[in-house]
Amino acid sequence: ADDWILWNSSSTSVNTFVSPQPVEATDDAFWDQFWADTATSVQDVFALVPAAEIRAVREESPSNLATLCYKAVEKLVQGAESGCHTEKERQIVLNCCRLLTRILPYIFEDPDWRGFFWSTVPGAGQGGGDEEDENARPLAESLLLAVTDLLFCPDFTVQSHRRSTVDTAEDIHSIDSCEYIWEAGVGFAHSPQPNYIHDLNRTELLKLLLTCFSEAMYLPPSSDSSNTNPWVQFFCSTENRHALPLFTSLLNVVCAYDPVGYGIPYNHLLFSDYREPLVEEAAQVLIVTLDYDSSTSSSPTVDGTTTGTAMDDVDPPGPDNLFVNYLSRIHREEDFQFILKGVARLLSNPLVQTYLPNSAKKIQFHQELLVLFWKLCDFNKKFLFFVLKSSDVLDILVPILYFLNDARADQSRVGLMHIGVFILLLLSGERNFGVRLNKPYSVRVPMDIPVFTGTHADLLIIVFHKIITSGHQRLQPLFDCLLTIVVNVSPYLKSLSMVAANKLLHLLEAFSTTWFLFSAVQNHHLVFFLLEVFNNIIQYQFDGNSNLVYAVIRKRNVFHQLANLPTDSQSIQKGLQRKKKTPEPISRTNSQDGVSMEGSRPAAPAEPGTLKTSLVATPGIDKLTEKSQVSEDGTMRSLEPEASQLSPERNPPAALSDGEPWSGEASHSRRDRRRLSSASSSGQWTPTPDWVMSWKSKLPLQTIMRLLQVLVPQVEKICIDKGLTDESEILKFLQHGTLVGLLPVPHPILIRKYQANSGTAMWFRTYMWGVIYLRNVDPPIWYDTDVKLFEIQRV
Repeated sequence: ADDWILWNSSSTSVNTFVSPQPVEATDDAFWDQFWADTATSVQDVFALVPAAEIRAVREESPSNLATLCYKAVEKLVQGAESGCHTEKERQIVLNCCRLLTRILPYIFEDPDWRGFFWSTVPGAGQGGGDEEDENARPLAESLLLAVTDLLFCPDFTVQSHRRSTVDTAEDIHSIDSCEYIWEAGVGFAHSPQPNYIHDLNRTELLKLLLTCFSEAMYLPPSSDSSNTNPWVQFFCSTENRHALPLFTSLLNVVCAYDPVGYGIPYNHLLFSDYREPLVEEAAQVLIVTLDYDSSTSSSPTVDGTTTGTAMDDVDPPGPDNLFVNYLSRIHREEDFQFILKGVARLLSNPLVQTYLPNSAKKIQFHQELLVLFWKLCDFNKKFLFFVLKSSDVLDILVPILYFLNDARADQSRVGLMHIGVFILLLLSGERNFGVRLNKPYSVRVPMDIPVFTGTHADLLIIVFHKIITSGHQRLQPLFDCLLTIVVNVSPYLKSLSMVAANKLLHLLEAFSTTWFLFSAVQNHHLVFFLLEVFNNIIQYQFDGNSNLVYAVIRKRNVFHQLANLPTDSQSIQKGLQRKKKTPEPISRTNSQDGVSMEGSRPAAPAEPGTLKTSLVATPGIDKLTEKSQVSEDGTMRSLEPEASQLSPERNPPAALSDGEPWSGEASHSRRDRRRLSSASSSGQWTPTPDWVMSWKSKLPLQTIMRLLQVLVPQVEKICIDKGLTDESEILKFLQHGTLVGLLPVPHPILIRKYQANSGTAMWFRTYMWGVIYLRNVDPPIWYDTDVKLFEIQRV
């Protein structure tokens, strides 16, 4: 227990503190020793205040712990009131900040204490005098308001605007914090002189904010997305007079950050970077404040507190979370450009590493950036359209594909795989994304994929093929999503390379083996997706796609086998027997991988002992997306689901799993499935002839069969006539061929657009807090506390 007050080591007072005997709140000499020391760091506080001690005080002398929290908050409030003009005051504020960061998780982990910060402290009225307690603020509100004031405190966290310091210290209550935004960017043109002391102080205050918000980690995941975090709710409400400048400061600090060292290689080895910890903290606080379920956004409107700002627009007022509101109302092109360039620069940072090793500082907060980018696209449709308006979107796509390829074998990075795929699913719902993919791919980032010459579409298909054929088995629930993205972009792909065309056919070959089709109830969906890809390209982009047509002709037996898929019980059993001999989920042979790119390293599995956090399951693809039909003029209309599909989903989303999907079928098809497939005594599902017939009859093979019927005889004739064995001649023939008038009438293009739902909102919450938990190791804020939102597992 002596550790507690090492800095004023009077062990008698420590024993007094831990003993059940309460210490009076008025005993200032006793309480002041907790924050009076001049030279502690947050790491010191964590070392000096062990978990066991905090829990002991919580159990044995609760009133002392309550008083300590109250007094620490009081000190922060006093610091905010006075403006922290002396070094001593600043030191007290920082020490209280560190102490609260240390103690709060232990308050949150105990359900009996959880309401403590939301209760009022007797005699602590808002006016500070002895007036009635009616208008006393809950401790949590006083704490949050003090921290926000302190984040705009001249000479402590922002540059003072006064010339002289003699007796003209700025009154913290009269300053307009919009003039003190931390960095130029959205809605603010002036870039303040960097000051590393201010950066360090901001970082400590933001760490405390993040700890306040982390109460969410101590509640189990629930399907009820209306569970708002009271800390975030208050912080992002009109009660926070600094909401706008704070939102803008956090966003600008993140998007303006350049870790490369101002373009000078190896610069980071010469200068310490005080900005990076601040940028990380800012990114984490920002994504937590934006944790908002947009699928339930029938929220009350905001009163008119946001006029005359950079966000000012004619749109109706948005949600009552001001941060979400501001984010959704950014609309100036130059602001979008600043945000997109900043996010793209930071996401590309790990790729820069591969050209000149160690030349630039390597950042570690790409997962937070991906969540931020997701929130931007999800809450601000104008931003999404801006991203897709130019080929700048490819500056986001290439890093995401790099991360997906790099993390594919690592089970501790399954969450990163999901968010990357979710972002691409969201983008793929827009026609422009498919069109942009036709841009030639020339930036040769060393990646563990076959060498190819082609477009960004080829890169996407080749990486997806790698994920499916050599990724971790926990990624199987993502296969539907990956193929949905390829289906969504396929009508716009002008010319696939031979490498990418072969990859698509290899996937079809793997997914259409009888054992794969018969071994799980939803496996045939993957074949339907791939057939849809081939149909879209043949119907809408036949002219430039001779490579794909040639690959289809070469692998024509796969299509014939599908058309003649056996449906009798004996064949089904025989197909399943094959599975026992082939344990690999997908054959990795005959995918003609060829040489990997120079300088690339193979994707590595997680190091044993790596910590990872569990994730809740993601909804099935039919819950994640809604179908839209593209009409002649390019506009989309949503296809209403049949009434029976609107029946409520029975499966609770809260089961902790590592990405097993919830049943991805609406309930009426579940009934059919039960009828068509028999459940054996062990409760295992088994395929039946009726079940196979029910989907085999719907396989969309007409277009491909017609193409084969017309082209195969012609190609064979050329080979016989000219004695050809050379691909290039056949490709030349196919390039000049046409199927106009020979194919069935083109089907309408169907796009499956991402739709917000409470299932993904909960997934994002668990993923985001899991990332924050694992990334905050110095000091380890939440380590070894009883978190409930996810489980911490070792690989």
